[in-house]
Amino acid sequence: MNVLFIGGSMNQTTQMAAIADALPEARSSFSPYIADGLPERLRRCGLLERTILGTAAQRRVVDYCERTGRHMDIGGRHGGYDVVVTCSDLIVPHHLRRYPMVLVQEGMTDPERLAFRIVRRFPSLLPYLPTTSATGLSDLYTMFCVASEGYRRHFVRKGVRPEKIVVTGIPNFDNAVGYLQNSVPHRGYVLLCTSDMRETWKVENRRELLLRTRSIARGRQIIVKLHPNENHERARREIARIIPDAIVYTDKSAEHLIANCSVLVTRLSSVVFIGLALGKEVHSDFPIAELRTLLPDQHGKAAVHIAQVCRQLAQGRMVTGRRIASSAMP
Repeated sequence: MNVLFIGGSMNQTTQMAAIADALPEARSSFSPYIADGLPERLRRCGLLERTILGTAAQRRVVDYCERTGRHMDIGGRHGGYDVVVTCSDLIVPHHLRRYPMVLVQEGMTDPERLAFRIVRRFPSLLPYLPTTSATGLSDLYTMFCVASEGYRRHFVRKGVRPEKIVVTGIPNFDNAVGYLQNSVPHRGYVLLCTSDMRETWKVENRRELLLRTRSIARGRQIIVKLHPNENHERARREIARIIPDAIVYTDKSAEHLIANCSVLVTRLSSVVFIGLALGKEVHSDFPIAELRTLLPDQHGKAAVHIAQVCRQLAQGRMVTGRRIASSAMP
């Protein structure tokens, strides 16, 4: 069985790696995120550098694959795949559409704003108005593996075909207690996990976020984990002006930092689910009650579940979501 895994951000790429590891019998190949048509031309012109099509993001995927000994097929041009697995259907290159495709939910999706309403009405515009709120709307995949029953209902409401959705859980978010074993030396702090909203053409008032975090902390130690895709130099200057005694990290595991904190502050970051699963006090732009209904399944078997979906598709068999999710449970 030949399987192509398409990476992107490090969260997406490590999810792909976990699924590949659960398919030891397969010949697995990896590629950074792939585009064609106008998005590919924009990428080549350097206009998408702050996205998963940018040079830095693609380099991180290549470095990770080289470091972990993953076979690569950049662009998926070698062909002959039984299944393609991806974390995003915002762009599905034409040369890969002939293969069965498994779409894996990456994490939290963006709020449903104007771009979502446009794409829902005109799906062909999806590659040109990229927003994760429209995840699943391309309908160019065979099966869509989602984090929980709550997310199944969420995507059906958005317009995703229910017969294509399978509840499997998602790697990186299916075993929050595993992050409690870590080497982070700090305990009991307020943690702010920033986002790359400004780098992805969204509006963010960073000063207000920092002031709110300082107010929530009420004198407690504040640690800031910067998003890997944001402008770190600018972010450090902003933090120094408002929270000069904050500890700032760029490369430590956000999940390990969350495991040791008392309070987690985020805006639109999927790491909020780690905080909720571990019972932390959480502050997010999304209503916390809504997030609890969406919380990813915590069974530690998401990669195994998704691997089973891949096997069934490679064998030409139909997949039914709830049977996969329940039968693979320990």
